Amino acid sequence: MRSPRLVNVRAACRLLAVLLGATVALVVAGAPASAHGQLAVSDPVAGATLSQPKQALELYFTEAPAANAYFTVTAPSGVRVDGGWQPGPEKRLDRPVTELNLVNGKWEPKLYHTGYSAFVQVTHWPEKGEYTASYLSVASDREPVRGTVKFRYSGTPTAAPQGWTAPTNAADPALVAAAENPEPPRSAAPGDTGQAAAPTPAGTTDAGDGTGDSGALTWLLPVLLLAAVVLMVVLVLRPKRRARINTGPANRRRPATSAAARRAAAARKAAGGSSGRNAQPARRRGGNR
Repeated sequence: MRSPRLVNVRAACRLLAVLLGATVALVVAGAPASAHGQLAVSDPVAGATLSQPKQALELYFTEAPAANAYFTVTAPSGVRVDGGWQPGPEKRLDRPVTELNLVNGKWEPKLYHTGYSAFVQVTHWPEKGEYTASYLSVASDREPVRGTVKFRYSGTPTAAPQGWTAPTNAADPALVAAAENPEPPRSAAPGDTGQAAAPTPAGTTDAGDGTGDSGALTWLLPVLLLAAVVLMVVLVLRPKRRARINTGPANRRRPATSAAARRAAAARKAAGGSSGRNAQPARRRGGNR
């Protein structure tokens, strides 16, 4: 049979896990996206394996990449095999992307159903293994848009085009400077139409002045964690306190009960000794006859 203390410990651990999960869900749901205009989907998707060569990788963003956006594709050996990029047709996303507008000091979510494509040409597939596509751009709210998509190629290697040389071009210095020094998003002025300064939502991880929902979550998280810990401690210590309360009076009565038992035992012993002495002569008399 399980002890009450063990049952309470397990119940407290389950409750703490539930509270932690709920807190994390609130933080994830209420925190703004890392930036706006981010990658929504790619072909191939991250972690996928291509069995056939593709002429171009397709990257879809929640807004069109900047004109001077920078894309590279690197083979497993480290050589670049990208051949430039160009915008492609828009695509309706199978799963809409949520990004946030900073409106009157609060982050408000908005769903985006359209992906704006960038087709990155791949000159050839020199070897099997893991390829990496990287991108760098700046969104209309001046937030950097950067990341990588890694996937594997398991098909037959293809030869490089005649006269091909690996690209060595770097990103536009103006693009790098804008990505390294993003401008903070501006909240809507009283006379605005209710949208942020950027035509699409700002999605930084910092809610600016902290007046939005993420500011409340900043103090809500430690409060919930502290409450969970206190409740767990109370549940764990409760059986021990009950045991002390129940066993305390018994311990105080134990000396009186033991003394009474000793007196009763002494009385029985005295009575037994007297009857034994009275019966002894009778046995001797019986022996004489």
